[in-house]
Amino acid sequence: MAAEQARLLDLAALDVLGRDGEERFDRVTRMARQLFGVSAAAVTLVTETEQLHKSQSGPMWLSDGPRETAFCNHTVQQSEMLVIEDATQDERVAGFPSVTGEPGIRFYAGQPMTGPNGHRVGALCLVDDHPRRFGPDEQALLAELATWVQRELDRSSELENAARVQAALLPVGTPRVPGFEVAGMCLPSGGVGGDFYDWHPTPDGQLVVTLADVMGKGLPASIITATVRAVMRTTTRDSGPAEAVREAAAALHEDLERTGRIVTMCHARLDAVQHVVRYADAGHGLMLLVRADGSFARPPAGGLPLGVLADEEWTEGVVPLAPGDTVVAFSDGVLDLFDGTTDCLPEIAAAVWDCVDAAHVVDRFTVLAKRVGIRTDDVTMVAIRRTA
Repeated sequence: MAAEQARLLDLAALDVLGRDGEERFDRVTRMARQLFGVSAAAVTLVTETEQLHKSQSGPMWLSDGPRETAFCNHTVQQSEMLVIEDATQDERVAGFPSVTGEPGIRFYAGQPMTGPNGHRVGALCLVDDHPRRFGPDEQALLAELATWVQRELDRSSELENAARVQAALLPVGTPRVPGFEVAGMCLPSGGVGGDFYDWHPTPDGQLVVTLADVMGKGLPASIITATVRAVMRTTTRDSGPAEAVREAAAALHEDLERTGRIVTMCHARLDAVQHVVRYADAGHGLMLLVRADGSFARPPAGGLPLGVLADEEWTEGVVPLAPGDTVVAFSDGVLDLFDGTTDCLPEIAAAVWDCVDAAHVVDRFTVLAKRVGIRTDDVTMVAIRRTA
């Protein structure tokens, strides 16, 4: 019982259940069916009660069904490849509905697949409607193809772990700044992304806020994201926004140049005494001041992204906040929730103005992003509102 529970946890850790078909698995099943000339090739997953077909190729359609009458249920119970050359002559499966009825399976070969902790969770399998021999050379070829599927499953596990780490690096809770509300959100387009936001207090009682977008997506961008976050944390304790960006750019330039990445950034300090946000913009340009009366302005952008020039200089801008005013900085993924261009800024401003507080702002855009469904870019936003 404990072993089965561990196996199910391994399956869940792959984060592939409940997803639509994926080309990374489909290309392997297509190739396997063509190479072996079988009626069907499939990647299967064995849950607590069912066998599910993650991918399949061929004229023979393999339906999901109960685990107890699934060929792959036997495969996941052994470490070696399972080969059944004539299903009608094998007492383990001869009575299965898929043998006695449709689709009339006669031949089966399955190589077990494992989860991140080595528990067998499914198989790459071949199925045919007539008995056939399956010798050592063919078995070796199927095992080789199965390593491609296994690499994809391992990658799924790595991305899931990376997503948990990346989420853990985002701020927890909301900062307490007298007279102000601060909130943020970040939704990667995939498991991990290239956007991040961060905030932390300074020794003089101000709040430092950073929103950045690393060019690219996926695991490579997320690695650079973590590096940028760490550098910004070390350069912003005593420096103003423009100086902090300059110091970070100098520290990061060699790494960004070698990896071919650039980083756009809005880096700011909230001065609750003066009621202003001082900021430096590094090629980001997506910031709005939404006033309490519903009007809005776009604070000036300035300077190149990090990673372009080693000796770039950035200027400091100031956004005064009257009671009820909200300033938002966001990634270009927010534009994609509308028409994808800056023509939609009035719509974004209207959506911000209609919210009751900063948390409501980020919640509204979180819901909007999730309604859109599949996104090609990360969606990130930070909102600062001066209370009325």
